[in-house]
Amino acid sequence: MAEKWQQEWRGKWALITGASAGIGLELAKLLAAGGANLVLTARRSDRLQKLAADLSSQRGIKTEVFAADLTRPEAPGELYAFTANKKIEVEFLINNAGFGAYGFVHEIPVAKMLEMIQVNCAAVVQLTRLYMPPMVQRKHGDVMIVASLAGFQPLPFSSCYAATKAFDLLLAEGIAEEVRPLGVRVCALCPGSTVTEFQEVAQQPDRPFRNAETAEKVARVGLEAQAAGKPYVISGFMNRLMKEGQRLAPRSLVTKTAAKMMRPDNS
Repeated sequence: MAEKWQQEWRGKWALITGASAGIGLELAKLLAAGGANLVLTARRSDRLQKLAADLSSQRGIKTEVFAADLTRPEAPGELYAFTANKKIEVEFLINNAGFGAYGFVHEIPVAKMLEMIQVNCAAVVQLTRLYMPPMVQRKHGDVMIVASLAGFQPLPFSSCYAATKAFDLLLAEGIAEEVRPLGVRVCALCPGSTVTEFQEVAQQPDRPFRNAETAEKVARVGLEAQAAGKPYVISGFMNRLMKEGQRLAPRSLVTKTAAKMMRPDNS
């Protein structure tokens, strides 16, 4: 039986970017268990089609699939046009798609960093701007932006990624306050290390992932916070403790400590 917070979106449409794996996949499963209808989008159409078919048959919900590569600036507008043409009223927008790149900033290809900014920041802004006006008009709706614990501090060797997540966190907190009186809830979900494909894609070392949380746990924490109207949430007690500890230490010390943890083995 679905938990009380899952009932928030029963019979309503949620749109999840990056839904084919990791946190996005677990968000889709949890929302489907609560009876939400889903628009699933990611680059990998085959995974999306299978997920949509499985959730439809298991949970009796409606699903739509739209394969999109958010590194393309045109993709958010194409996704919005798809849902508009289907006359789908998106009640819950989840900006989950994102990726990182690990290494020295002078060695990471500039094209990869610019694509990261496009997916992690620009696409989030565009999708939020496209889907929020109808929510404001009808005086209800939800937007989740998946940020990161990395957004609270500089993170050497993942510097560009951390900067994109700081952008996401501040964007979410700011607009949450703007639209709260208008009936719209906005929440930044800030995971720490999580068991997903992120590490493999970013080519990060194992050290930061030794105490990683499951994607299902992170997704559950995010949805509970969204339903409670929180502007942001950090998943995991140790992650929350780490964030509070950073406030007490000089930023230079925090950055140097992070550099020691993240430094490539051969440098």
